[in-house]
Amino acid sequence: MKKFAPLILFLIYLNVSAQNTVQSEVQKTIEAFFLGFHAKDSSLIKKKVSENVIIQTIGRAKGGSDILMTEDFGKFLRSIESIPDSVDFKERLLSIKIQVDGSMANAWTPYEFWYNGSLSHCGVNSFQLFKDKGEWKIIYLIDTRRKEGCDH
Repeated sequence: MKKFAPLILFLIYLNVSAQNTVQSEVQKTIEAFFLGFHAKDSSLIKKKVSENVIIQTIGRAKGGSDILMTEDFGKFLRSIESIPDSVDFKERLLSIKIQVDGSMANAWTPYEFWYNGSLSHCGVNSFQLFKDKGEWKIIYLIDTRRKEGCDH
């Protein structure tokens, strides 16, 4: 058994290394999405999402109850493109946790959204990704948005 210990350790290292590489690819996809988002570049955003991407938000209605809203992706892109240059905004990811199984991945990213230098809201993004022809694409994005409890 001692003869096989180095081999077993090497195989474990290769497995962990491969998993880290895949997680890095997923993270780079999400980072590129946000690069496009912050640059108001819809073409870069579109390169990182699937053709049939679904975008949803969980928020609060005026009466205080939780609501689920589905946003049209084209409308989302137009709203990003129409942000005036005078507006400074940044979605700051606080961490990222990625899980992968074959061609499926998910990422959990708590965030703070800053608007003209002030904290606007916070929440969590949940990304679902699919590896399509060797490239990770975002197929589903849901987030939460709240104004309370943002003092991490």
